[in-house]
Amino acid sequence: MKLYDSAMAPNPRRVRIFLAEKGIEVPTVQIDIGKAENREAPYLAKNPMGGVPMLELDDGTIIAESVAICRYFEQSQPEPALMGVGAQDCALVEMWQRRMELEIASPIMGTFRNTHDFFKGRIPQVPEYGAVLKESAFKRLEWIDSELADRQFVAGDRYTIADITLLVGIDFGRVSKIAIQPDQKNLTRWYDEVSSRPSAKA
Repeated sequence: MKLYDSAMAPNPRRVRIFLAEKGIEVPTVQIDIGKAENREAPYLAKNPMGGVPMLELDDGTIIAESVAICRYFEQSQPEPALMGVGAQDCALVEMWQRRMELEIASPIMGTFRNTHDFFKGRIPQVPEYGAVLKESAFKRLEWIDSELADRQFVAGDRYTIADITLLVGIDFGRVSKIAIQPDQKNLTRWYDEVSSRPSAKA
């Protein structure tokens, strides 16, 4: 088994934090996305989408997409549970994980893709759309601040993959000058707690 990783990208970090919380160590292969190694034929032969991370199992099975990789490890090693326990809790964690992904992490990453020099000449960029996404991300940070007024973590009273996704999104937002605002006390409290976990350094 080996994990194709990229130290500079946000989605691989989601998997690294997840594995660190589980105490699972997996051999890694670093993919330099700056040099577009993920767009070269050997990588595309394994993952035609070209994304990172990618998990290659011992039998040659390829699992791409960060949450799918996390699901594999959750099923392989259920404790500590990071994707819920029982039907109701699993559904609620998935709901909040999906919201953190679609409503916060994706707009932040989309801002970067559409406005940063890193992607100039690599993909079509629409700076105006990037500005819309940036505004949306700020509004959603206001929203999640209000949600965190009555609970410790995103999906309830336990740390889950939803917290990982939000943490990675917020940290990646720095590149595009998207950040928690001074008046967002609940979000600040949450961020201070989750970013101090050892896994956050993954």
